[in-house]
Amino acid sequence: MSEFTLTLIKLAFLAVLWLFVIAAVGVIRADLFGSKAATKAATRAAAPPRPAKAAKQPKPPRAQAHGGAPTKLVVVQGERAGTVIDLTGVPITIGRANDATLMVTDDYASSRHARLYAQDGQWIVEDLGSTNGTYLGRTKVSRPMPVPPGVPVRIGKTVIELRK
Repeated sequence: MSEFTLTLIKLAFLAVLWLFVIAAVGVIRADLFGSKAATKAATRAAAPPRPAKAAKQPKPPRAQAHGGAPTKLVVVQGERAGTVIDLTGVPITIGRANDATLMVTDDYASSRHARLYAQDGQWIVEDLGSTNGTYLGRTKVSRPMPVPPGVPVRIGKTVIELRK
């Protein structure tokens, strides 16, 4: 091979190596700070239900008075096992971010992993574009889904349940 061919091969290898380094830095940055797409999706998903929930906040207490709706969120497995959060109709965010309502330090949880919110007298779980997914029972959550009391919601190694 000529010296020119070897130089071209070296430059091509160097370019591929730099592309790999740039991609790795991008993945680390997205994991630490959240990706722009996930942040936009979380903002978009969080914005529409809030006005509706403000008008519907009186409904959950009436349902609770009848004993039908859950009143607390309990962490049953994981590092935060035993943690109890009272359900007040305010959305609950779950993830590794410092501003999450339920902050988990699980390696399999994303910064903004999932969200629980009240809608029409029931609680809904929504995956916020997490890497490893959110599971309701044994079903992967791919769209907002209602959460019946006592059915486990798994986020990495953390398992939570709604209870009365």
